[in-house]
Amino acid sequence: MAPILQVRDLTTVFQTDAGPLTAVDRVSFDVGRGEILGLVGESGSGKTVTGFSLLGLVDPPGRVAGGRVLFDGRDLVGLPEPEWRRLRGRRIAMVFQDPMMTLNPVLRIDTQMVEALKAHGVADGRDAWGRSRDALGRVGIAAPEERMRAYPHQLSGGMRQRVAIAIALLHDPDLVIADEPTTALDVTIQGQILYEVQGLCRRSGTALLWITHDLAVVAGLADRIAVMYAGRIVEQGGVDDVLDRPGHHYTRGLLASVPRPGRRWARLPQIPGRIPSLGTVPSGCGFRTRCGRADAACEAEPPVVAPAPGREVRCHHPVPDEPR
Repeated sequence: MAPILQVRDLTTVFQTDAGPLTAVDRVSFDVGRGEILGLVGESGSGKTVTGFSLLGLVDPPGRVAGGRVLFDGRDLVGLPEPEWRRLRGRRIAMVFQDPMMTLNPVLRIDTQMVEALKAHGVADGRDAWGRSRDALGRVGIAAPEERMRAYPHQLSGGMRQRVAIAIALLHDPDLVIADEPTTALDVTIQGQILYEVQGLCRRSGTALLWITHDLAVVAGLADRIAVMYAGRIVEQGGVDDVLDRPGHHYTRGLLASVPRPGRRWARLPQIPGRIPSLGTVPSGCGFRTRCGRADAACEAEPPVVAPAPGREVRCHHPVPDEPR
């Protein structure tokens, strides 16, 4: 069976006074039905722009300059806005990092959720209200009937985020794109929401692209991981393979910087330097100015090597395949 989402050489460019800046550079990955793909990387690596590009939400001066986004076999690049409206929310949903990008501040929660169901002809009247109330309960909101009658400003930031997640899950969509949706939540509620979205993927076959910088969350949630750096995917594969046997030096550096039990007083290693801005990404391998293994060969475009089935590493000198 073909993956529900196939991204091929996706490129997103922003036009500036200094010239075009490439935020997403020939990104390719697949997400199968019922599969969870974790897209990880530092802030500024292009993860959020990738998510916006998939949903046609990049506004000028940005634009999708190339590539294909195949959703259930249909290319979404250049799709007319009326057709996007039929897809967004119903078959493809997005959870933003800021819940107020989802919620209207002047409408009650019940109005927003019920209208979301009615807009796609899924339910009406009392049935829509009941489904909305149950959705709030599933994401850990106590007294959901009372919260349904509240306005967004009457809820805490974490509760607003849970409402936004509930709205995204209302229609049991085919694909959910989640952009760091649990960052503002406490650990208990975060665990409850991760459990809920995992259950949704297993029950209904919903595909999930989970965008985050938190490797611990991805380790317990995702089936596969794609690691992004400076607008490009530098490594992808099964979650255990990538975390136990990182093939790219950037992935290895990220994992080395995670605190571990038994090293309470040990100094954490860190990757030297910082991720480059879009206008200063070096030629060839974008990571070469921060990599201890870099040499003259890294000034050329790095090849994509496959150290094992289902694995891809974009590097001239991949890390030897040994357990971490």
